[in-house]
Amino acid sequence: MIARGSVAVSALALALAACGGGGEPPLRPLICGATQLGALAPHAQCGPALELTPINQYQGSLAWVQDREDAVVLIDGDCTGTLIAAQPRPVVLTAGHCVAVGDQALVAFNVEDSADGDPTVTGGTVFEQSTAPDYALLQLDRIPRVTPSQLSSRIGDDLAVIQHPRGGPKAIALGTLAGACNEQLYYTDLDTLVGSSGAGVLNDGGYVAGVHTDGDCGKDGSGFNRGWSAASIVAASAYLQDTDIAER
Repeated sequence: MIARGSVAVSALALALAACGGGGEPPLRPLICGATQLGALAPHAQCGPALELTPINQYQGSLAWVQDREDAVVLIDGDCTGTLIAAQPRPVVLTAGHCVAVGDQALVAFNVEDSADGDPTVTGGTVFEQSTAPDYALLQLDRIPRVTPSQLSSRIGDDLAVIQHPRGGPKAIALGTLAGACNEQLYYTDLDTLVGSSGAGVLNDGGYVAGVHTDGDCGKDGSGFNRGWSAASIVAASAYLQDTDIAER
């Protein structure tokens, strides 16, 4: 892995609201404190209710959802990825703990309830992988007629994750940024499950600001989920270039 420089992400204030449930807000570990990291747990339900909306049932205020969701893929039935724009050609971005360099994966597009496009399955070869930052890149045997998502260095307060929870049909979860430090993003009220690892963490414009990798939320509303920033991934990657990411 070739690093081209460090990326400093400014620490943001913790959200004061609870991650779900009523009563007093549960205590959170400090975002950048020694207790911030737990065991790898890509499944995490924040609060007493699991808030995942099937992608083609989403009727919220984010106008870009149906445009961006086409680039989200299911990898080998157990992880999520996103086709991203890059030079010289688009690649699939996912979590590094999902795959290893040299793996031949099955990459499926339009795995959805009431699919609005043709289900397409193609092969993908893992050619770049890391655990810190936790990401991997796959070169596809064939790129469908899908608009790749773009990487962003801008995070923002409101986030979304379009994912394949439990390896099932595509769904969306919405949440709030809790903070950012050490090249990672922490977010609240944003549910994920097994199979959601590798999904893009989208900012309020629908651009990929990070990759979801870990879940530490509890059903009592404590904790937070997290992922690595897109900026840290570009800085670590030998394939992705500075021109592949912008503040958008």
